[in-house]
Amino acid sequence: MILNSVSNRSWIFKEYNDQDVLFYKENYSLDEITSKLLSIRKIKKEDVQAFLSPSIKNFLPNPEIINDMEKSAKRTMHAIKNKHKVGILGDYDVDGASATALLANFFSKINIPHEIYIPDRKTEGYGPSIESIKKLIENGVKLIFTVDCGTLSFDAIEFAFRNKIDVIILDHHQSEVKLPKAYSIVNPNRLDDNSNLKYLCAAGVTFMFLVSLNKELRSIKWFIENQISEPNLIDFLDLVALGTVCDVVPLVGLNRAIVSQGLKILKSKKNLGLKTLLDICGVQSKPNVYHIGYLLGPRINAGGRVGKSTHGANLLINKNPRDVFKLASELDIFNKERQLLEKEVLDKILFKIGNKIHDPVIIIDGKGWHEGVIGIVASRIKDKFNKPVIIITISDEGVGKASARSVVGFDIGSAIISATHEKILIKGGGHKMAGGFSVTVENIERFKKFIFKRYEKENIKSSKIKSLYLDCVIAPTALNLEFYNKVNSLAPFGSGNPEPKFVLENMKSVNNKVIKDKHIKSVLVGMDGSTVKSIAFNCVENEIGAYLLKKDKRLFNIAGKLSLNEWQGQSNVEFIIDDISVNKTLKNTVPSSIG
Repeated sequence: MILNSVSNRSWIFKEYNDQDVLFYKENYSLDEITSKLLSIRKIKKEDVQAFLSPSIKNFLPNPEIINDMEKSAKRTMHAIKNKHKVGILGDYDVDGASATALLANFFSKINIPHEIYIPDRKTEGYGPSIESIKKLIENGVKLIFTVDCGTLSFDAIEFAFRNKIDVIILDHHQSEVKLPKAYSIVNPNRLDDNSNLKYLCAAGVTFMFLVSLNKELRSIKWFIENQISEPNLIDFLDLVALGTVCDVVPLVGLNRAIVSQGLKILKSKKNLGLKTLLDICGVQSKPNVYHIGYLLGPRINAGGRVGKSTHGANLLINKNPRDVFKLASELDIFNKERQLLEKEVLDKILFKIGNKIHDPVIIIDGKGWHEGVIGIVASRIKDKFNKPVIIITISDEGVGKASARSVVGFDIGSAIISATHEKILIKGGGHKMAGGFSVTVENIERFKKFIFKRYEKENIKSSKIKSLYLDCVIAPTALNLEFYNKVNSLAPFGSGNPEPKFVLENMKSVNNKVIKDKHIKSVLVGMDGSTVKSIAFNCVENEIGAYLLKKDKRLFNIAGKLSLNEWQGQSNVEFIIDDISVNKTLKNTVPSSIG
């Protein structure tokens, strides 16, 4: 373990089992690095093949193990048979846009009238409202879906119930014991659900619903009788993968298969909106999880954050090339605006934060902060201080809108729901790691005391020193295409299956170049004379950048991950630097070097 990295992080090497490594090598004909990485991830011996080759067929359970699934499919089938107009009310984030587009594209393929409704973040807030339900009813909708929202929308669903409009909720947010008066609630995070699919995002739940609906329509020969081709749901997996990656749900089980197969669909560019956005982002190589999470996702999200909330869903639905290019271009502009706003708000909050960094949970409020970016800012501050963070922006009317981000061990979503029960908050909800709520100014101090007490009660141990978990030491000569492909056989990487991180020892910098005023590209040389091309992102103003740019002749160790740079038919493996240490050799304390 290293305690004095330049960014004050502990380097901790993950453990593996030598017997497991030997078993993988002998029984699956795997190489050393793949076997070690599988052992580190504690993949069961019988699950190795499914992990390395995840397929939907092997992981997809009967959708009806989720509560209310069959009931929802049958009710929708009734609407389809009678050609009733369907309303789809979705959240304004990527998961909500993806789930909305899944339903809309399915109904388009089978010629069922429908319309979407995405609330405006600033004027309407999260989820269905009485006004949004009223608008859908006025437009002739006979059945309403809420996707990625609705589980805690009691008043809006009550309004639909009184007006004899059935609502089907397709959601994954935490629930209460009491549920709204919806026709059905398909949510694996319902307290009474035993499907063991709590890790699905809303797009995943919606995909499961479409599998069930397709089966019901097939069972009554609806496709044959209406001379309509049955939609191939595999073609929709790019949208499901989009929501899954961007909602940062664990890439395990069915989610892993969804993303693995979804990336193949994304590569074929079947969805015009995603194809256009990939082109605007300049992605010429095979799309991967990074492209979804860091290029596509932020742009689709930007509409809900600082632009038009409907843009994200409409981009994924529209089939007109001119309209789609306009939507994608505007989302790209919105994203640049979001980045500027985010930096402005982050700087203001860091300037104001003061002694709050010593609190168990950092809770900070202020006026005029753009509510579309406070969630991202909360995430940045959480990463910086390794603590749960809640940012509240207060309106002129004296109401605070808040975004929360948490760390492992503190369930922020359930804390917000509990505070809502206690009448401390106006409304709120979320996941274990993120949430949102509204609160009156008068109740902010009461809420702080509530959260601090809850945090202490859960006895969470936090540390000022963050940990950087690493897989093993490799030699500089390992940075080649063959080694990269071996490591990449464990992809897709993400939450629940972290991308492998390695250490290169005793390196020396021979050339550094600042890129776009914030990144540093370096050429490093190992003791054996081999060169490594590397990049450290967003480091110019931090300790890593300071170390790379100073004229220090000492040898150092770098920690990070591999990256494949594809350009004009050429493929080169580079090293993305996460941290630097000036410790002595590590070979006595970690697995032997590979490469």
